[in-house]
Amino acid sequence: MKKNLYMVSVAALLAGSFMSGCSSDAEAGETAKGTWADTAGSELVLADEGALSGTDGCNRLMGTWSETDGVITFSEVASTKMFCDGVDTWLSGLATAEIDGDTMTVLDDAGTTIGTLER
Repeated sequence: MKKNLYMVSVAALLAGSFMSGCSSDAEAGETAKGTWADTAGSELVLADEGALSGTDGCNRLMGTWSETDGVITFSEVASTKMFCDGVDTWLSGLATAEIDGDTMTVLDDAGTTIGTLER
């Protein structure tokens, strides 16, 4: 069942990626690109062409990102749904982020800060 859910999530992500363009402000996007992590094992990799991958310390994340006026927006994010005892999976709730120097502040759909990652 978990494997089927994962495959459906990946298929939906790939279909959405082909149907929507992912653009980012070139200068601002260069600031966001790279690996962002915390000491608990959460990690986001913002790659070229708006590709997103990472982990919340337990589950794998994949999706897209774009940046407009200094705000990073995450979309079409799919995640595995494994149970990992003692792991805070806060990163699964990401919606947007802002960068200040080498710190990324991650916010949920309501605009509430849910965590921070460092470059």
